[in-house]
Amino acid sequence: MSKLLIVGTVAFDAIETPFGKTDKILGGAGTYIGLSASNFNQVDAGLVSVVGNDFPQEYLDLLHEKNINTKGIEVVKDGKTFFWSGKYHTNMNKRDTLITELNVLEHFNPVVPKDYKDAEIVMLGNLHPLVQNAALEQLTKKPKLVVLDTMDFWMNIALDDLRMVLKKVDVITINDEEAQQLSGEYSLVKAAKIIHEMGPKYVVIKKGEHGALLFHKEQMFFAPALPLADVFDPTGAGDTFAGGFTGYLAQQEELTFEAMKNAVIWGSNLASFTVEEFGVKRIAEVTTKEVEDRLEKFKNLTNFSL
Repeated sequence: MSKLLIVGTVAFDAIETPFGKTDKILGGAGTYIGLSASNFNQVDAGLVSVVGNDFPQEYLDLLHEKNINTKGIEVVKDGKTFFWSGKYHTNMNKRDTLITELNVLEHFNPVVPKDYKDAEIVMLGNLHPLVQNAALEQLTKKPKLVVLDTMDFWMNIALDDLRMVLKKVDVITINDEEAQQLSGEYSLVKAAKIIHEMGPKYVVIKKGEHGALLFHKEQMFFAPALPLADVFDPTGAGDTFAGGFTGYLAQQEELTFEAMKNAVIWGSNLASFTVEEFGVKRIAEVTTKEVEDRLEKFKNLTNFSL
């Protein structure tokens, strides 16, 4: 069984979309990544994060039920869990952040459990680059693959730190606007080439409802997003993609470009479930048959002959 180390937030979210709103519910990049990766039976996923003593036991139980190892989740006594609240616009591609309370995340120092210091695959969720680097420095064995997710916020306040960590990773996953900001190029093809020169061998550019692009040297691959009748909540879709991407690769002996292409499809497939309900509800309940049926839809969506 291959080990997947996930470093990311476990949090509370409060979300408002044109379809409704929620009170505080389970969220966080690490949560979505872990739940997505749990769809791969041959993967031993360990999650490193931090929560306060206000974090419900039922949420930890959910992670356990999905065979996600939570030894790396620190519970801070008298601390409060990271909280984010956001409101989505009508087209769901834009959102406004209403509240951000770092709480215990402000002084988060990741501690990688001994059992995961030799993980074959490492997924660094969206966190301060120095936190991501701190996790990497605890590893006792060079991983087969290190994947990093980041966002414009870190590019604005910690660009030098981000550039330092990028030299240590194999894959970066970012959205199209972030790729343009990081590279200074509007063309995503040119942007990917510049980001590749910063360190990552593979560049994955997520385009939300318009799919995802994979770049490796002169090779390119595009995976569409599955058209859905209803999209209730895009929160966590990118993190679900990352969990599917790394979960699939953790089961592969060789990490070829073809394997990366399949990983992009798996990530897109699982992300399509997350957006169908608020929070983690849908991805936490998805069945193997549903995943397999939707993979067939992805195949039929792009299958053609010349």
